Amino acid sequence: MSRVEAIISDFGGVLTSPLQGSFVDLMQDSGVSLESLGKAMATIAQRQGSNPLFELETGRISESAFFSAIEDELSAQAGSAVALDGFGARYFKRLEPNERMIGYMRELRGRGYKMAICTNNIREWEVHWRAMLPVDEIFDVVVDSAFVGSRKPEPRIYELTLERLGASPKASLFIDDVEVNCEGARELGIEAIRFRSTEQAIEEIETALRRDRGDPA
Repeated sequence: MSRVEAIISDFGGVLTSPLQGSFVDLMQDSGVSLESLGKAMATIAQRQGSNPLFELETGRISESAFFSAIEDELSAQAGSAVALDGFGARYFKRLEPNERMIGYMRELRGRGYKMAICTNNIREWEVHWRAMLPVDEIFDVVVDSAFVGSRKPEPRIYELTLERLGASPKASLFIDDVEVNCEGARELGIEAIRFRSTEQAIEEIETALRRDRGDPA
């Protein structure tokens, strides 16, 4: 078994406060139910033959095109105009950096591990999320789905991350708050830890690294 050389972390929900609560609150403030949003997304996907969120997160459509299509569909459902102006900026105002996890990632870099962020994100949101933490001080590599045209759990985004880190799957540890993304990593032979809480994630990472070094449990 290869020694762990590289740590690959998701961004949202791992290095930030949980995403779901912030998203739900913002949609409620916008007067849009999750049910209505889901119906709008499904209708657009059926009409266009692809999930609009996946298209957005792989950079194939712009943020403005995505929200314009969503607004049009929601407005048609509601029978009145629905506006989601400035959604990205308002969303990020509701997120907080996970300072303890960010500090732990800095510590891992100081211990000599190669460090990467692998995130499903939106091209126009890069300015927002990078402002939340000292990305370049901690991470050697950033692989953002919107810039590489592939999103988790597609194999290619993990492969690109490994290539840019110069690390093998067996020498890497992946952390994400979404189980399907962890499964995608495991399918390539990368050990994955699902983030449920900061304490749990750090404990499981340390356990994996102690096991890797052959230290007592």
